[in-house]
Amino acid sequence: MDLNSDLGEGFGQWQLGDDDALLEVVTSANVACGFHAGDGSIMRRVCERAVLTGVAIGAQVSYRDLAGFGRRFIDMDPAELTDDVLYQLGALDAFARVAGSRVRYVKPHGALYNAIVAHEEQAAAVVRAVVEYDRALPVLGLPGSAWLRRAEEAGLTVVREAFADRAYTPEGTLVPRRQAGAVLHDADEIARRCLAMATGQPVTDVEGSPLRLTPDSICVHGDTPGAVAIARKVQAALTEAGLELAPFAP
Repeated sequence: MDLNSDLGEGFGQWQLGDDDALLEVVTSANVACGFHAGDGSIMRRVCERAVLTGVAIGAQVSYRDLAGFGRRFIDMDPAELTDDVLYQLGALDAFARVAGSRVRYVKPHGALYNAIVAHEEQAAAVVRAVVEYDRALPVLGLPGSAWLRRAEEAGLTVVREAFADRAYTPEGTLVPRRQAGAVLHDADEIARRCLAMATGQPVTDVEGSPLRLTPDSICVHGDTPGAVAIARKVQAALTEAGLELAPFAP
């Protein structure tokens, strides 16, 4: 099983999360590429640290929305979205290569991630960017999304993701953050849910019914309060159950 986390999400003097601590726990790092968070110095530092810890570097691409942390939908021209994703891929890949690695996969962030669950034009635009940049790059996303379906149709490798600390609807989509209970905080409960996900057992959806998820990678958010402690609990639960933790894109 792969554990991924959104990292490098500071900007200038503003810091968010403990990247160094999480890089000791996760196996894949979704690194912000400067559009919703991150800057050149942060990208360089996270890439260098990821190489030292053996963590796979992924491009966390988003809308151009620093003020909104990439959590606001932008109704933009698909061609412009393709170009923005290409821009971000190239920027992060430069720092990854200077650090001795490369970008190994792509994961959309925030509002873009949620939009391309159903927004066909934007899903196609992001797929087009990956195909044009490097069709060997796997893409990470929500099972059943237009994003993964279109990526698979384009011949890309798709990786199904589940979220450690997010509540799910009965349809298997994420409960919007603005709703109460959308983000989970109990580390023991989160660890139990992750073990269930990883072993094919059902978890409880927001309405209290069983929901079976079959992820290839589990995301532990870096900006959740107590993120490092939660990630360590999840890591311990999975390894103690005999599961090997390794990046899906080594």
